[in-house]
Amino acid sequence: MNFLQSLKDYDKENIPINIMTRIRKDYITNPEFDPAKVVRASSAAEGLCRWILAMEQYDRVAKIVAPKKAKLAEAEAELRENMAALKKTQAALQTVEKKLANLQETLDNTQAEKKRLEDEILLCGQKLERAKKLIGGLGGEKDRWSAAAVRLQGVYDNLVGDVLVAAGVIAYLGPFTSIYRDECIGEWLKLCTDYKITCSSNFTLTQCLGDPVKIQAWNIFGLPRDAFSIDNSVIVASARRWPLMIDPQGQANKWIKNMEKEAGIVVVKLTDSDYMRKMENSVQFGIPVLLENVGEELDPVLEPLLLKQTFKQGGVEMIKLGENTIEYSREFRFYITTKLRNPHYLPEVAVKVSLLNFMITPEGLEDQLLGILVAKEKPELEEARQELIITTANNRRVLKETEDRILVTLSESEGNILENESAIKILDSSKAISDDILKKQAVAEDTQKKIDAARMDYSPIAKHSAILFFSIADLPNIDPMYQYSLTWFVNLYINAIQDSNKSKILEKRVRYLIDYFTYSLYVNVCRSLFEMHKLLFSLILCSQLMMAKKDLDPHEFLFFLTGGVGLENKLANPSGGWLPDKGWDELCRLADIEVFRGINDHLRDNLPAWKKFYDSKSPETTPLPEPWQQNLDQFRRLVVLRCVRPDKVVPAVTDYIREKLGRKFIEPPPFDLAKSYQDSNCTAPLIFVLSPGADPTMSLLKFATDKGFGGTRFQSISLGQGQGPIAAKMIEAAKTEGSWVLLQNCHLAVSWMTTLEKICEDFTVENTSATFRLWLTSYPSPKFPVTVLQNGVKMTNEPPTGLRQNLLQSYLNDPISDPEF
Repeated sequence: MNFLQSLKDYDKENIPINIMTRIRKDYITNPEFDPAKVVRASSAAEGLCRWILAMEQYDRVAKIVAPKKAKLAEAEAELRENMAALKKTQAALQTVEKKLANLQETLDNTQAEKKRLEDEILLCGQKLERAKKLIGGLGGEKDRWSAAAVRLQGVYDNLVGDVLVAAGVIAYLGPFTSIYRDECIGEWLKLCTDYKITCSSNFTLTQCLGDPVKIQAWNIFGLPRDAFSIDNSVIVASARRWPLMIDPQGQANKWIKNMEKEAGIVVVKLTDSDYMRKMENSVQFGIPVLLENVGEELDPVLEPLLLKQTFKQGGVEMIKLGENTIEYSREFRFYITTKLRNPHYLPEVAVKVSLLNFMITPEGLEDQLLGILVAKEKPELEEARQELIITTANNRRVLKETEDRILVTLSESEGNILENESAIKILDSSKAISDDILKKQAVAEDTQKKIDAARMDYSPIAKHSAILFFSIADLPNIDPMYQYSLTWFVNLYINAIQDSNKSKILEKRVRYLIDYFTYSLYVNVCRSLFEMHKLLFSLILCSQLMMAKKDLDPHEFLFFLTGGVGLENKLANPSGGWLPDKGWDELCRLADIEVFRGINDHLRDNLPAWKKFYDSKSPETTPLPEPWQQNLDQFRRLVVLRCVRPDKVVPAVTDYIREKLGRKFIEPPPFDLAKSYQDSNCTAPLIFVLSPGADPTMSLLKFATDKGFGGTRFQSISLGQGQGPIAAKMIEAAKTEGSWVLLQNCHLAVSWMTTLEKICEDFTVENTSATFRLWLTSYPSPKFPVTVLQNGVKMTNEPPTGLRQNLLQSYLNDPISDPEF
């Protein structure tokens, strides 16, 4: 243990050099002096070996480290001195750095302030520049926007009353005429005033709910430009119920088809075999549908659609149509039209739709006729006008979009707008667009005035022709077979433009065209009138033209037609019996009219003179007792004659028409089958309107033979029970072969008339031979299809009245007209 302890305590720091030299020489270099080898001899020797090796290694290192330790001690002493100096220097440096930091902070603050001031100067400059742009850009708009603000304030002030009246118009006034609508609106405005509800004194539905940009687009799509038609379009756009439009002239039909053309509108009829499939498909995919030419009843299957009875199923909006439940698209739109002039819809139908009167107005028709005439006479003028209309509509649309953009930008800009560069740019570009559009609008308006001035030279023809159309529009009140479409009228009008005498002198050209078209219309209409109605038609034409010229008072004409309406006459008949009481009563009522004031008293005081007039064989040419003969014009004398000698009214009316229109308007041309055939085509049936004792069959057979359509090329069938399908097959074969078919007594097949209407509607130039003709005969019937009557060539063939007319008819008919005779 002492040995081991001596090893532990051995002074390893002071090992003699000679001992260490010997160990290194004799042992360290000896390869056998390896603990791994020594251990084989003795484990104790191994430990001693390791100790010697460790001592040798320590001694070697100590001899190297000792000098270094000495140097380390010196270095540490020097370090302590240097650190002491460093601390002093660092303290001084901290003081300097602190001062530098304060100076840097002051510099940074100063520079930041400088930057802020520079940025503020720049921003102020930008704001100033933007303000200049804003003032320069929008400053010129002040008057216009101020006026708009004043107008909008007025609209806001009158909003409640105006919307109330507008709701009433949409809900109740759709089926009525413009005159009655105006009367009702006037009454409602008065009620609003009485109940202290503010409203516009000059209220119009278009101003209240109309969008000028949309209306202009609708006009381009074919909507007539008169206020009544525009109000109707506003109702169509605003009403919650689908519109059912009374559209005998097809104006609504044309407008809807053009307006919804891009949306892929589907046009269907109740008579179509697949109309329900088309309806279901359109409802699902949001495609607009036009159901046209409906009658007075609608298919009950449509009720859920009319009432919009939709429901949710699996989160999807659905509707039930018939037996099928289908998805309902909110994009779906539904329009219904009828060609019936005066339909009678039951209340349960009327409450499900928005019933609208789309009868064309004189103003709307006049504008259309003027456009057609100018397009024929001065095509370059009408083309420029149409281009101008489209340009103006586009300008208005762009201007409105620009104004909306300006308002949105101003309203959405947060804080100071002068700090919003993008807003200023938007306003600046919007104003540039606005200025450009306003300049274009000014030029367009100037051009429009020039075009309108040039068009106005032809306006007398358009006004005259519009009067003629509304004269024939009243004829269905006389007989349901007297139906004439606007298309037929326009075609006749175009033919008149082409065929009438030309003149470079505008006044003469206008006169030639007016005279030609008036007589052409008279001849074509008379062809379809019974003899007893031809003079009445001439009177209607004459009276309408005279009233348009202010040469005839409407109240006086109404009295002439009705004899006036009044209470029991308290004035006794002074004639002693030669003047019937009815005549005396009418004369007393006539005296209530200013022009005739006192005429009954004059008769009472001048009985001999009036009796002489009464007893005259030809009172229609006998002067009235003075001063009435001198004071009254021809028509007013006719009114007096109606009271005193009603039996002589017809010759007096004949004289009046001869005086105002000319002799040819009281001598209708005789029936000419060849002329009627000449005016027909393969898609328009020829219709004989029958009268008792008249049978055109033999004349038609002879005519068919003359034209090369005798024998098997002419087939006829008398309609009745079970004959409809046979007639349909006959027509189908004939329209392919190009032969003729005669369907007799159509009035006896009322239930088959809808099928006949469908057959006639399917006639097209593409699917029908050019030589095919469909001839129909029928007594007057309110059930005869209106569309067939309007599109067909109507004829009456009855014995004319008077010797002269009978002779003319004889010369034009067989056998005298036969060359072989």
